[in-house]
Amino acid sequence: MEERLFAISSESTNMRIDKFLSEQLKDSTRSYLQKLIKDDKAYVNGKIVKANYRLSEGEEVRIIIPELIEPNIVAEDIALDIVYEDDDVLVVNKPKDMVVHPSAGHYSGTLVNALMFHCKDNLSGINGVLRPGIVHRIDMDTTGLLLICKNDKAHQFISEQLYNHSITRKYRAVVWNNISDDVGTIDKPIGRHPNERKKMSTHAKVSKEAITHYEVLERFGKFCYIECVLETGRTHQIRVHLASIGHPLLGDITYGNAKAKTPFNTKGQCLHAMVLGFIHPRTKEYMEFEAPLPEYFETILQKLRG
Repeated sequence: MEERLFAISSESTNMRIDKFLSEQLKDSTRSYLQKLIKDDKAYVNGKIVKANYRLSEGEEVRIIIPELIEPNIVAEDIALDIVYEDDDVLVVNKPKDMVVHPSAGHYSGTLVNALMFHCKDNLSGINGVLRPGIVHRIDMDTTGLLLICKNDKAHQFISEQLYNHSITRKYRAVVWNNISDDVGTIDKPIGRHPNERKKMSTHAKVSKEAITHYEVLERFGKFCYIECVLETGRTHQIRVHLASIGHPLLGDITYGNAKAKTPFNTKGQCLHAMVLGFIHPRTKEYMEFEAPLPEYFETILQKLRG
């Protein structure tokens, strides 16, 4: 365990404590520091405070940083579709049915299990025991590109890009019903569903900003083939946003119509993370990668095109 003490000067007056700590502790992400504050690890003049606490000159800030726990995850020799790799980052093309990190009911066969085998000890530890190297994620039934960080410095750098919405993330999807506009933007905050805790909603009591841009690529009567560009990255964002405007993803039984019959064997939502672009943490150069549509997706498009 490590304790850090800071005396607040006039320059930091009225600054939120989470922002102040993120400026002082460059090796930790703001989201990680916010978690420490939520877990009662931050004090101002000896009193526990919340992340939105605003500082005053002369106050003393103390934060407790727990020691990193070695992940108790079994390394598994699972084949990875590696698109790019160097000493700092790894870009993988995740297949359908693979969970990104261990969770209840999924303690093996995950991407993290595979990464533990492939990268050995070369994974960032900022996100804790069950998520080494993971800076963002996609759902089990969503295919496509994921960026993995191999050290904490890279993790911090990439996390800042995610926080500033400067990472390029383009998805392809097939949705129900004909979208009237060729292009559009869905700007609806997303939070935990008020009644079903495993779902997200645009009608949550507590929500965060969520913005999705879309463009119709092809129309097929009852369906549309579209591209979505994420400006933010909330849980289930594309799925929730499109369902909220009456265009749920084909195959999405959580946010769509599970009883609707289609001629396709989708096995989950028809969604693919196709393009991923970011500034490299070491070279500071912009890099962009593209993953081709998976076979099942191409098959659906062929059937739709007749």
